[in-house]
Amino acid sequence: MNILRFFSPTRAWRDLRFFLSKQRRHKLVFAGLAALVTAYILFAFWADSSFETPYKEREIIYVDSWPLNRTDAEIIEQQKIDAEKRRAEEAALEAKRRERQAGYQRLDNSLREWGF
Repeated sequence: MNILRFFSPTRAWRDLRFFLSKQRRHKLVFAGLAALVTAYILFAFWADSSFETPYKEREIIYVDSWPLNRTDAEIIEQQKIDAEKRRAEEAALEAKRRERQAGYQRLDNSLREWGF
């Protein structure tokens, strides 16, 4: 049994024309609008996929390798050095936070002047 003999482009076109002729006009308009919106979304994804992103160099984080036989004094000394670095990083982060908060405060004050 050759089942594909029942399928042909001319029969499909005739069937589509018959189906569309029996539908009301508002259904066809909304079907066309739905197809246009779908085509627009697909086009937007296609256009956005060809956008060149700038190269971002990777940040490499190195891990220290410590010998198993190091003394407690060496460990404490390294912890003091690391604590100083951590304090400096936290101070820089806190300064950035304060700067950002001051910017938002200025924005809030200007919006309050306008009555928002």
